[in-house]
Amino acid sequence: MAMWIIMIPIWYFAGKKLTAELRSKQVPLLALSAAFSFVIMMFNVPIPGGSTGHAVGGAIIGIVLGPWAAVIAISVALVLQALMFGDGGITAIAANCFNMGVVMPFSAYYCYKIISGNSIITSSRRVIAAAVAGYISLTLAAAFTGFEFGIQPLLHHSASGVPLYMPYGLNVTLPAMILEHVLGFSILEALITALIFAYIQKTDTTLLYGEKQYSKKEKTRASPA
Repeated sequence: MAMWIIMIPIWYFAGKKLTAELRSKQVPLLALSAAFSFVIMMFNVPIPGGSTGHAVGGAIIGIVLGPWAAVIAISVALVLQALMFGDGGITAIAANCFNMGVVMPFSAYYCYKIISGNSIITSSRRVIAAAVAGYISLTLAAAFTGFEFGIQPLLHHSASGVPLYMPYGLNVTLPAMILEHVLGFSILEALITALIFAYIQKTDTTLLYGEKQYSKKEKTRASPA
């Protein structure tokens, strides 16, 4: 219930921001992003601690369309997964949307902006920034998920102290979620983010959220970083 209380105003505000900021050129990308996230999250790998691991695509969506648009795109993908396949669970929709649809795109976007700095849009530094953003954002989302799993035995247990839902505590869930992502899934997220970003660099940089429009001369100029 607590996560629903958190997510409902976030969804509302994201919808308002989306209406105000999304350009007509990006509208098809929003639907494509939701579909992309839906497909990539279907490749689940079971991990110790009672969960699964997978890439999300949240970082590249946040960088390209902006974090608020990513909230909507990833939330749509997660809701469809839960309703159609039971993946993630209906009761956990709000928690999943917060971890993957809020923590991921916002941390990825600002990480990317900080690392890329004032480098030109076509510089290799931008690709590296996107990759690091993908790695860090999925690791953070995994840490939030591990924390939420780990506190379940404290919140929901029988009178005798037996956990009702998640049997593992923080000593199991946090290491399981963080290590599996640090050593595997976050690397995959970084590669996906970097490859898609590099492709956009070479095709149409006007798609990128919050970037000014560059002339052809500026695009071909070598970057110092």
